[in-house]
Amino acid sequence: MKKILLPISFFWGVFAFSQEANKETAVADTTKTWSIQAQNTLMLNQASFSNWVGGGANNVGWLAGVNYNITYEKGKYLWENIIVLGYGQNNTQGVGTRKTQDVINLSTNFGKEFVKNWYLSAGANLQSQFAAGYEDGNNPEAAKISNFMAPGYVNVGLGVTYRPNDNFTMTLRPANARMTFVLDKELQKAGTYGLKTDGDSMLFQFGFLGTAVYKLKIMENINLTNTASVFSNYLDHPERLVLSYGAVLNMKINRFISSNITVDVLYDHNQIQKTQLKQTLGVGFAYNIDNGVKRSEKKENQSWLK
Repeated sequence: MKKILLPISFFWGVFAFSQEANKETAVADTTKTWSIQAQNTLMLNQASFSNWVGGGANNVGWLAGVNYNITYEKGKYLWENIIVLGYGQNNTQGVGTRKTQDVINLSTNFGKEFVKNWYLSAGANLQSQFAAGYEDGNNPEAAKISNFMAPGYVNVGLGVTYRPNDNFTMTLRPANARMTFVLDKELQKAGTYGLKTDGDSMLFQFGFLGTAVYKLKIMENINLTNTASVFSNYLDHPERLVLSYGAVLNMKINRFISSNITVDVLYDHNQIQKTQLKQTLGVGFAYNIDNGVKRSEKKENQSWLK
């Protein structure tokens, strides 16, 4: 009997040990170096009138967008990538189709930690739009004032990034090249977006760029994301700061339905010597992605996208 029990005990011990090892491996595997938080939205609006003495015009509109944050964290290395795309239109009876939203914003930033939460970093950013814009409320019959990569802004620079948690990131680049592209030949005129002479397709600037992102959970299912930036050109009129601020208030109704309010404020002397303001409101479908646990933080600190 002892001869039988001995091998059984041995194999049982090996089996139990392997199960414990597998559990430890499984736990370790949940800590991933890549993390993806994203929101995909489709907002719709519509109004119709029939014998309505108050007046009104039938209209229908839509707005689609994606907002992706793809992050790699391992040891002292941090690589963060942000993709923001949005486009929307509204069709009003008697007026026609007008563009209501148009944005391309792509950025990447790679850094190595040298002090706790501080990274030596290098990054790049592209900002533009998909389609042409016109005076008089985006009326295609009016004068064209913008187009794809007209303007298009490309920033490339070196500096430091401060990131104490997933809800706040600040990047300071004392060495930053800012290139303004105007690739539409109809818009390549002196003074347009800072171009020096007729036919120029690019304006080069070199200066300081500061950016910050702050995410705030106001209450359950209501989150606010703030972004801000400032740029000063060392080469020409450094006092003419390019200032921008954006806010996205997301109110989640259920898993697939949400409401978004966006506000964008911009001042750029090379565009127009006035403060620019844009605001949108929409209710529609939203699909969120939350894939992976970052090495530096637990998911509890990433609740702004849930």
